[in-house]
Amino acid sequence: MNKSSLLELLAEVQLGTLTPEQASARLSVLPFEDLDYAKIDHQRALRTGLPEVIYAAGKSAAQTAEIFRRMADTGADVLATRADEATAAAVAAVAPASEYHKQARAITLRQGPATEPLGHLAVLCAGTSDLHAAEEAAVTAELFGTSVSRIYDVGVSGIHRLFAQRDRLATADVVIVCAGMEGALPSVVGGLVGVAVIAVPTSVGYGASFAGAAALLGMLNSCSPNVCVVNIDNGFGAAYTATLIARAAHK
Repeated sequence: MNKSSLLELLAEVQLGTLTPEQASARLSVLPFEDLDYAKIDHQRALRTGLPEVIYAAGKSAAQTAEIFRRMADTGADVLATRADEATAAAVAAVAPASEYHKQARAITLRQGPATEPLGHLAVLCAGTSDLHAAEEAAVTAELFGTSVSRIYDVGVSGIHRLFAQRDRLATADVVIVCAGMEGALPSVVGGLVGVAVIAVPTSVGYGASFAGAAALLGMLNSCSPNVCVVNIDNGFGAAYTATLIARAAHK
């Protein structure tokens, strides 16, 4: 439940289309709904402006589907990250309007009324192999109501490809940069823009990349002071933070 859905609920009671008892039943799941194996924080959006999100990795398909259904029943938009195809099929059985984004490994359900995007993010990736993190970031930000420009395959090994995108970069409130190998791209981008750059190291590269650790350390040692770093492959975390920054810029 978010602020808009709470106000809609109260308006229904005021109009008489919903009884106080029915409203009470809906509100009874606040502050959380206990499923024994999960406690769903339906009130998170009221506190933070962004909803509870399901991390599907490590959960069974049935558990993720049930959590997804309970969240969808409140009328809120729903996001599940790190979901495989079996989990997506289980979710589709209980929420047919849900959409599986295979590259992002994310399942989304948009239920609220369409609104104008608030804020603008640019999501970059160095190479096509980094798309899993970039798409996780882009899909997350779009569900949260932020406009996203995808700028892909612009790594430093062909830096002229990045320079050709400077006009698009200039319009962004925040830039997310996903890169593996040596992780150099965020530092270059940081020197081209006057906004926060959120760097996402990816688990892409040959042996000495150590599954993203080399990129992570390179980004943490960036010489561009506007670069901050999230964990390896954490496109979701980058998008969550970037969305909050972009929203604050447009208050």
